[in-house]
Amino acid sequence: MSHDATIPTVDLADLRSSDPEAKRRASEAILEGFGRYGLVYVRTHGVSDAGQLYDRFLDFCARPDAEKQPYNRGDLWYQRGWTPPNTEKAVVASGQPDFKECWFAAPIPIDPSTVDEFPEIACANVWPEGDAGFAEEYTKIGAELHEAGLALLRGAALALGLDEHALVKGCEGAPHVFRLLRYLPLTQQQIDDKVLWGEEHTDFNLLTLLPGGRFHAPDGSVSKAPDDRSGLYLRTRPTPEHPEGRMLRGSAPPGCIVAQVGQQLEILSGGAFLATPHVITAPGVPGWSRVSGAHFVHLHSREVLSPLPPFRTPEALRAYSPPVLAGTYGIKTLVDIELAPPSAIDKLGYRHYDRLASLRAQPA
Repeated sequence: MSHDATIPTVDLADLRSSDPEAKRRASEAILEGFGRYGLVYVRTHGVSDAGQLYDRFLDFCARPDAEKQPYNRGDLWYQRGWTPPNTEKAVVASGQPDFKECWFAAPIPIDPSTVDEFPEIACANVWPEGDAGFAEEYTKIGAELHEAGLALLRGAALALGLDEHALVKGCEGAPHVFRLLRYLPLTQQQIDDKVLWGEEHTDFNLLTLLPGGRFHAPDGSVSKAPDDRSGLYLRTRPTPEHPEGRMLRGSAPPGCIVAQVGQQLEILSGGAFLATPHVITAPGVPGWSRVSGAHFVHLHSREVLSPLPPFRTPEALRAYSPPVLAGTYGIKTLVDIELAPPSAIDKLGYRHYDRLASLRAQPA
């Protein structure tokens, strides 16, 4: 795995500037970063330090499993509340569950008209009892990440030659979700077996914002990573020289956050932007854990996922067809990664067969 790539850094002050040269500089960085790496670093982002929120989350994780189980909301496809360890699986991987536990909540209000259409995706938040400040801190950090994401999407639209608001207008009222993650300590045997904290995958949303995480030594203390093999790695776009892409470490400079392209943005751009294949690796020594966060910016559930008009080439249409609603796309993906049950696919369509069957079952 290589560490020598110069992944572009985008300054949000440039995107918010009235200076055309500053905006051009930021747009070029987005075009290079999202097009080649599927990722940029972001400074002047306005996101507060997440340390206090991480402390609150770890306090919850330390509770007995019996106390955490009421927040195990498999009925909501784990889009709210607590996700137990070994629940989620990457799609194009070995089938190993991710060694993590998570908390999901929506920091931004969701369009209430979608609640009946997508009840598990547009559901109300749940919060752990016993920590009155958890929800406030959670939504504060999540909202700040969201604002940074919207600024980047405006810059991404300019980089693609679109109207500045072409991407963000499809995000209003969408089921954006902020996730906290605790990657679990591994044993020496798991390390020898090359177990990963999170197998290689791409995110299915529009844009992912990562505020940065921290490592914990076996005694629970916050510490620097014990080696340079652990953390986020990404796979670059394939080239003739590197037909499988290159695996590079995505370690943000001090004071920066990370922004990754999701599948929705790749589809809208007709492949001009790359949904970032990435993997989370554990240290090469046992007993270490890591806590981090990720905010997922989504398209509104009723938005159609298909290349936007400037990118509707025959090649792009073949690659990203058929068109599908973003909410439907989300349901299918949640089934694939085993957060939603296979029966969720039965929600698609109007179920005429079930209606007919119920009529025929009526007594004559």
